[in-house]
Amino acid sequence: MKPSNVLVLPGWEGSGPKHWQTLWEQRHGYRRVEQHDWLRPLRGDWVARLEDMVLSCDEPAVLVAHSLGCILVAAWAAHSRNTARVKSALLVAPGDVERPQVRELLPSWSPIELQALPFPSVLLASRDDPHCEFERARLFAHAWNAQFMDYGDCGHINADSGLASWPEGHVLLQDLMKD
Repeated sequence: MKPSNVLVLPGWEGSGPKHWQTLWEQRHGYRRVEQHDWLRPLRGDWVARLEDMVLSCDEPAVLVAHSLGCILVAAWAAHSRNTARVKSALLVAPGDVERPQVRELLPSWSPIELQALPFPSVLLASRDDPHCEFERARLFAHAWNAQFMDYGDCGHINADSGLASWPEGHVLLQDLMKD
C-alpha cells in the first residue's frame, strides 16, 4: 500500500507538531486531510473534504482518525456512496460531541452517526479520556461494528499522553493495511 493512500484525520483544532499523527505523516509519508477551519469545524464541510480525499486515492484508502476525526469517519460513512474505496480505519480516542458543553460549541456534529461502518475498523479507548467516557467509546465501537481495544489509562491518546511517535499504534495500523 502506498503511504499516500493512508489518510490522517485529526480532531478538533488539528494535531500539533508532537502528536503521533503528525509524526507518522513526517516519518511515513501519510497524507493529512486538511480542513478549511480547524477551530470552528462544520460537519458538512469536513465530510465533503474527506470525500474529496478518498476519491483522490488511486487504491482503497486506510483512515487514521483521532478524536473528532472518528466522528467524521462515522458521519462520512453514513452518507457516502464511496465507502468501498476505504479498506479499513484506525479510530483512536473518539471525542463525544454530544456532551452538553461540546454540543453547544459544535452543534453541527450532533447526533453522532451510530451505524455499522462498511469496512473493518479498530477503536482504541482510554479509561481516563477527558473527552469521552470509556463506556461511551465502547458503545461507539459496538454501533460502528469496530473491534474495541481498552488502552488503559492514557488520557486522550495524544501528545499530552507522552506517546511520542506511538510505535504500538503504528503496529495496529500496519495490521489494518495488510492485504
